[in-house]
Amino acid sequence: MEQWLELWWFAYIVLPVLIFLARILDVTLGTIRILFISRGIKTLAALLGFFEVFIWLVVISGMMRGLNSPFYYIFYAAGFAAGNYVGITLERRLHIGKIALRVILSENSDALIKYFQKKGYGITIVDAEGARGPVKILYSILERKNLDSLISEVKRFNPKAFYSVEDVKTVSEGNFPVTERTRGLGLNKVLKSTPLRKGK
Repeated sequence: MEQWLELWWFAYIVLPVLIFLARILDVTLGTIRILFISRGIKTLAALLGFFEVFIWLVVISGMMRGLNSPFYYIFYAAGFAAGNYVGITLERRLHIGKIALRVILSENSDALIKYFQKKGYGITIVDAEGARGPVKILYSILERKNLDSLISEVKRFNPKAFYSVEDVKTVSEGNFPVTERTRGLGLNKVLKSTPLRKGK
């Protein structure tokens, strides 16, 4: 390491970039690991944790062996900040797991309910009383990857609808749209086994 540090291009260009990229990678892995933990994906979370700590130890041990210049500290901190940004951006694109969607409608609920049924989403419908009168509450568990398109349809059918989204860690059973993957696995009967439930 000392021999390489004598080369100005390595000491002031290559090494800072390596520290920066390594820090981005390990923080990104940490962010995704936390996501996997929250979704109950234990094996992948443990695997990512191994590589996360390994990269962190390599970078830290290198800095403690003589890279004590504030110049390197800046790149280390910048990599940490960038890693958080990259990790959060990647998390939003992964669409892992299932979520619970709750939609509260005060009017024109029939069209949206029929859309849910047509697309194969299992929903539970509850008649309730809101601040301004009777409302219907729609509950549905769906794949995270389908959330954006479904929210667009909710807004199209009911622009004034109130909705909320929550993470779901475990689901025992339910209705989900049948895809080519689930059809190939023979799961279409299982996915359609739970009928639509309407609360009163």
